[in-house]
Amino acid sequence: MRDFKSIKNRAGQTILFMAILIVILVGITERIELACIENDNLVQSRNKSTFRILRELDNSIDVIVVGDSLSYSSVSPMELWKDYGITAYVCGQSGQKIQETYHMLENAFATQSPKLVILETNTMFRGRLGQELTNLKETLEEWANNFIPIFRGHDIWKSFVMDKEYPEENFKGFALRCSIQAYEKGDYMLETEQKEEMPPIVVNYMENIIKLCEENGAKLLLLGTPSPANYNYRRHNSIDAYAKEHNLEYLDMNMKLKEVGIDWNTDTLDKGDHLNLSGARKVTQYLGEFLDKEYGLPDHRGERNYIAWQKEAEDYTEKMKKFLKVMRINEDKTNGKLEKVDNSDISACMSGLLRITI
Repeated sequence: MRDFKSIKNRAGQTILFMAILIVILVGITERIELACIENDNLVQSRNKSTFRILRELDNSIDVIVVGDSLSYSSVSPMELWKDYGITAYVCGQSGQKIQETYHMLENAFATQSPKLVILETNTMFRGRLGQELTNLKETLEEWANNFIPIFRGHDIWKSFVMDKEYPEENFKGFALRCSIQAYEKGDYMLETEQKEEMPPIVVNYMENIIKLCEENGAKLLLLGTPSPANYNYRRHNSIDAYAKEHNLEYLDMNMKLKEVGIDWNTDTLDKGDHLNLSGARKVTQYLGEFLDKEYGLPDHRGERNYIAWQKEAEDYTEKMKKFLKVMRINEDKTNGKLEKVDNSDISACMSGLLRITI
């Protein structure tokens, strides 16, 4: 009897301890979230978009873009704003896994009601085939990161204790990337009837993502951005079949390189893995025309609530033009000569203040 009472007492103490711990964690988590939202320099590059999207005016974003580093290297919201008045935000992360894509969308839907979600499809091949334990581990880790953000921002203590910050400039999630390393290996979209298998974890989470978008009244567009290092015809076939099976729109720009105007001598950052600023502008121009034709998204230019967007677009345009000069791509090619470039522009373009994480 005494043993039973002793066990009961210890169990009660354990439950009480866990309850107190949870209360403490919730309190710390709320403080960390507020600190990260107010000053994202406290957050390392990969997790910035998680908090930056929460700074946007509620229900002001019409397009959310998710995916790995191809997403924030390829789609420029400021170009969409300048040309069409579309409000878009890129919630991409380097190496974003499909579990992270789902929770990133949950995070965005908490304050936004986008009409369209664009998923860059390289993420659909990031799971591990035949490694279910690893996939389960990554799923549990992402669950903890999402529901207990202290885990996602656990390194924030370095910012306070060691006066360490992670400054980084981007425009609504888009990274201006200036380097040029040409892709020279030729045609990478060689026709075949074969398909590349999607990992089971991706298939499962894609079902959840489709449902999440439906519940929040958002259409889902699958987008493949030009990348010889990541795409081939087998992947195209797989995504195309998936899109048809689930009645989704699929736009694969790897199949439309001429229409997009991609020049692999000038438009890639790193030999065909990611696009640079020049390539991203071409992709975004093509995407903007597609969105305007197919989705009829509202034009918010001139509206009072979007004055800040116009100011940011002006800042973006100024930097973009300077960086194009750094890349030796002059928008005005009438005389074929390049304008003089300030050393400060070169430094800004190549510095770590602009997202360069691959």
